[in-house]
Amino acid sequence: MLAKRIIPCLDVDQTRVVKGRKFMDVKDVADPVELAKRYSEQGADELVFYDITASVQNRSIFYGTLRSVADAIDIPFMIGGGIKTVEDFRIALLSGADKVSINSGAVQNPQVISEAKTRFGSQCIVLSIDAKRNGKSWDVYIKAGQENTGLDAIEWAMRGADLGAGELCINSIDMDGVKEGYDLELIATLCERLSIPVIASGGAGKMEHFAQAFRVGADAALAASVFHYDEIKIQELKAYLKDQGFEIR
Repeated sequence: MLAKRIIPCLDVDQTRVVKGRKFMDVKDVADPVELAKRYSEQGADELVFYDITASVQNRSIFYGTLRSVADAIDIPFMIGGGIKTVEDFRIALLSGADKVSINSGAVQNPQVISEAKTRFGSQCIVLSIDAKRNGKSWDVYIKAGQENTGLDAIEWAMRGADLGAGELCINSIDMDGVKEGYDLELIATLCERLSIPVIASGGAGKMEHFAQAFRVGADAALAASVFHYDEIKIQELKAYLKDQGFEIR
């Protein structure tokens, strides 16, 4: 069994960490460099930095903030937001990212995934999908959850993997910030269909929710507010998950 990963997420808007609920009602939380350093010291396995308004505002990531975060930590670092081209991948990697997440840009130009794979390798390409339930399926949303593309999330994930994404991060809009647990049906369906690692995102409220996501096949679990507000401490979470029988880093 591969070791499961715990990944705090920094949703960044105008150089500040923020957090909302179902992608709405966004509130200020903290300085991203301070939080990143704290999570690195507390034993997080990786860190995610999402510039959540870059796609909506049609701009590049705040690379200055990104570089400051990268300099403050010594764990793998994934960034996303406003990534559209292979050049965006190159700049992000040069700015300190180990992995680059692409969401809206991949929907608008799927071939950028295969182009980035050829240039940098699939290991640093993470396809991020913002999904919202539509009856018995899930639709893909872009531009920070503002626009429904009409794409089926499962089919798009499979296509992204075929194009060369090395990992998938699935963000449940329905469960985001609700703290009632991850969308287990969505995660399980993706894990059954894909051969690449799946990161569960959206819904963590207690330790059991992480265990539930891992039981249905997630390779990693991402969370934000439960870590930001010290509702769950990373080392205590890891000890709990080890007691539940999971291999933890």
